[in-house]
Amino acid sequence: MLKVFADRGGTFTDIVAVTNNQAIIDRLAQHPERFLIVTLPNQQWVIVYKLLSENPEQYQDAAIQGIRDILTLADHEPMPTEILEAVKMGTTVATNALLERKGDRVVLLITKGFKDALRIGYQNRPDIFARQIVLPTLLYEQVIEVEGRYDAQGNELTPINIAQLRSGLQAAYHNGIRSCAIVFLHSYRYPNHEQQAAKIAQELGFTQISVSHQVSPLIKLVSRGDTTVVDAYLTPILRRYVNQVASQLPGVRIMFMKSDGGLVAAEKFQGKDSILSGPAGGIVGAVQTSKRAGFESVITFDMGGTSTDVAHFKGEYERQLDSEIAGARMRVPVLAINTIAAGGGSLLFFDGSSYRVGPESAGSNPGPACYRRGGLLAVTDANVMLGKIYPQYFPAVFGVDGNLPLDKDIVVQKFTQLAQEIATTTGNTRTPEQVAAGFIAIAVENMANAIKKISLQRGYDVTQYVLCCFGGAGGQVACLIADTLGMKTIFLHPYAGVLSAYGMGLADIRAIREGGVEKSLTPELIPQLVQLMSSLTTQAKSEQNQAGEEEVVRKVNLKYQETNSTLTVDFDSEVAQMQQAFEIEHKSRYGFIQTEKSLIVESVSVEVIQKMDTPDEPLITRTRSLQEAPTTVQTVQMFTGESWHNTPVYQREDLQPEDHITGPAIIVEKISTIVVELDWEAKLTERNHLILQRKGLWVIRKGTPII
Repeated sequence: MLKVFADRGGTFTDIVAVTNNQAIIDRLAQHPERFLIVTLPNQQWVIVYKLLSENPEQYQDAAIQGIRDILTLADHEPMPTEILEAVKMGTTVATNALLERKGDRVVLLITKGFKDALRIGYQNRPDIFARQIVLPTLLYEQVIEVEGRYDAQGNELTPINIAQLRSGLQAAYHNGIRSCAIVFLHSYRYPNHEQQAAKIAQELGFTQISVSHQVSPLIKLVSRGDTTVVDAYLTPILRRYVNQVASQLPGVRIMFMKSDGGLVAAEKFQGKDSILSGPAGGIVGAVQTSKRAGFESVITFDMGGTSTDVAHFKGEYERQLDSEIAGARMRVPVLAINTIAAGGGSLLFFDGSSYRVGPESAGSNPGPACYRRGGLLAVTDANVMLGKIYPQYFPAVFGVDGNLPLDKDIVVQKFTQLAQEIATTTGNTRTPEQVAAGFIAIAVENMANAIKKISLQRGYDVTQYVLCCFGGAGGQVACLIADTLGMKTIFLHPYAGVLSAYGMGLADIRAIREGGVEKSLTPELIPQLVQLMSSLTTQAKSEQNQAGEEEVVRKVNLKYQETNSTLTVDFDSEVAQMQQAFEIEHKSRYGFIQTEKSLIVESVSVEVIQKMDTPDEPLITRTRSLQEAPTTVQTVQMFTGESWHNTPVYQREDLQPEDHITGPAIIVEKISTIVVELDWEAKLTERNHLILQRKGLWVIRKGTPII
């Protein structure tokens, strides 16, 4: 048996596998520098592996190559799929296609008179002082205005013009377009015309037909239309990638992570659900491992090579219905993730007067300067310069042949040149390490501001939360981020460097269905809501084709009459209960309530959760006496607090429960590096969880810091 969980990021692809096959473990144990192997109860093992997402000289697809490496297959050997029980993946394929505008060609069918509705949008001005507004590139290539109209009450004002519609679609098909998005006025409630149009498109041979009343059955033509266009634009790209993976793994059960934090079978994975596929796995991994560690209020901090994702958790996953990603508006449930372009690969610039970090990224090819591919200076290089990353403790996967360690010499050389350039330009003489520390300070401030947006600016006291740090670069700046925010506790899981991949294995199968309502919240409305949610539950269950324990969560999206800001509360048969929950949330979010206004039910949602088996985490025991401190492997020089410090280096696998490490210190793993800054200390628990706290603080069971 072999289960594989994979997350393809912008720089690295992370793989976590669970197996009971002794032969696989025996082969991988011969390469301890490449694979981390953890023993579980019941004769099982966890395998952790990282490889570059882009390495065209070596392989075509990183996830497939990772599986082949774990199975130690040569290039010509076929995949022994009979031992693969399941593959669960997150992918950036659709996200990259959206960012780079490399999706499929799309024809848009829209109600006559609304040809430019999606181009006009909501007239938002992201930069109110810009004299020239640069609109994002449209995702559709051609528009066909269709005669046919319902009014808001469901009366057919104009029948659909079948001949005109068929003629327009035929011309688009002959022009080579194979993807069609159908968006008609009021069709979220009255879908008959869209169904007719979809049938004609299918008859003409369109291979992708996205229909708005199925993709996003909610009011608001523009965001519903944009969501449908995104789905039509990305689903073919996604389908080709899924088919490519499936062709390499015939007969294997393949599942993908959706943007809402749930898994779905590969054949049902759609473009609209794929934009936050990878980051969603990280949120699930961070939340589930934090709960196992006894923490219920969590700020998740995922710093990878290209970007940093942060999210807030207090009892349940936070989702948002309306979002805008890469200039495309979408109206589908996605995890509330704040992403900024700051990661280990973020490029460092001096513009003649100030330091700048990102948003451009070095990616994995060429990568930062230390990757030996001729790259520019990046955040990772700054940590190398500061002595927080040492090549001998980093995977040797660099250079053209992918077998060399990081290059520290080129980093020192480039920072020395940059320090000289800054001194010449500004007269400000700073050492290379001070320059590197300045860039790190800017990156940390940017990332801390991202956390403030999802916590402090929404009324949450961030100092009462644990900071769950993960991602390949998260442990390098964890203490600095916490210092900036006044947070006192940091949680680092043993798989923190690959937690997004591990999250795929901890996730459940989830199916969410929404239905528009737009009626006043009254006792008379409750039976209608119950009936609608019953229908949505049936639809959601039809997506899940296996037996198992199920949980159904019902939510209501409420807003004040004549307003547009909705808040989500749990459904209750008592109107007063939902009104009270709405007012509490509104008061927390906005600081006031409007008792004179009635509440409107904008929409309802039903989430069907199917529980899955998740990997166990072993308990570890202490074999050394409590008085015996952990051994160090080396003492190095690390620059922190404006000076160099003698800093002990510890191997994570050498630590035992109850071990305390006082900063400054470095804890190295095969998959990440953890920096314990001045005034911080680290403690290992029996679950192999690393808890970092400000000096003088201790953690009790539920994660509450006390003096």
